Amino acid sequence: MKSKDAKIFLEALDELEKEKGISKENLLSTVEQALLAAYKKNYGEEENVEVEIDRETGDVKIYEIKTVVPTEDLYDAAVEIAYDDALEIKKRVKIGDTIKIEVNCEEFRRNAIQNGKQIVIQKVREAEREYVYDRFKVREHDIINGIIRRIDERKNIFIEFDGIEAILPPVEQSPADTYRVGERIKVYLAEVEKTNKFPKIIISRKHEGLLRKLFELEIPEITSGLIEIKAVAREAGSRAKVAVYSTDSNIDTVGACIGQKGLRIKNIVNELNGEKIDIVIWKESVEEFVSAVLSPAKVISVEVVEEENTARVIVDNSQLSLAIGKNGQNARLAAKLTGMRVDIKTLDRVEEGE
Repeated sequence: MKSKDAKIFLEALDELEKEKGISKENLLSTVEQALLAAYKKNYGEEENVEVEIDRETGDVKIYEIKTVVPTEDLYDAAVEIAYDDALEIKKRVKIGDTIKIEVNCEEFRRNAIQNGKQIVIQKVREAEREYVYDRFKVREHDIINGIIRRIDERKNIFIEFDGIEAILPPVEQSPADTYRVGERIKVYLAEVEKTNKFPKIIISRKHEGLLRKLFELEIPEITSGLIEIKAVAREAGSRAKVAVYSTDSNIDTVGACIGQKGLRIKNIVNELNGEKIDIVIWKESVEEFVSAVLSPAKVISVEVVEEENTARVIVDNSQLSLAIGKNGQNARLAAKLTGMRVDIKTLDRVEEGE
């Protein structure tokens, strides 16, 4: 490694340490280990060798490490040296000592700087991936704010979060949303996975977790634990149902979620661009809960068939369309919220034996 190149190399490591927080010493140790492996591959695995990079000059030096043995003994020249030969290298030496013998390998030294650069580039990429993973992992299952930077021809939305970009694909976009470059946007960070390349960051505007977190942001009683969100079911951009519960009988659970003059729920609806939200009280009795979830329809009775995980619901003829909802939406959301199959029939059909 030429002294000029070596100095530039060390300066580059100093800059990396300042800008990215990557330890210069760790990088140098990594480069030394990689150069050692390269040397052994080219010049022999059996030799006991060290590669050192001078921390002041950046010069690369290769040393053979050998144990001093009696001159008259047979010895392994790859890892041992005769006492008489050792005395020529180091005056004060004893049998059993180890000595370092510098190896003059100019070709290897010339290539060391280029190899070192490649190793550092790889380590920096690894460190950046780790940094991105750690930074996003702590925000997993939370709302994060970003700026829309571009939209490609496949309608992927590229969103920047403090210098890091993630993609909101069409499958995670809400039909009610309009996306414009330069606008700020809230998304739900659903999952962060380590991969062999860049961390996989899954963000969403459709996820039920987004609605749950918006409730937590707008309703202090949820954050404090006075009100608990028991379940959320959502068809993004259209309608959602949220089941809430409080052990404190003095709290108007639904009223707290709606807020004074409906301000709290209005803020949530506005963030979701008009998505309708039904708030229902969670009931320990499955029958009562299913009945409440099918609101605004009035239910005559609910029979739970546990082995089929089904709730058989009976309503009056006039309530059937309300219970099922437009295109079956109310019934679907009820099934999602309760985790059961919801079978809705009219009283007339039941009496007829259907």
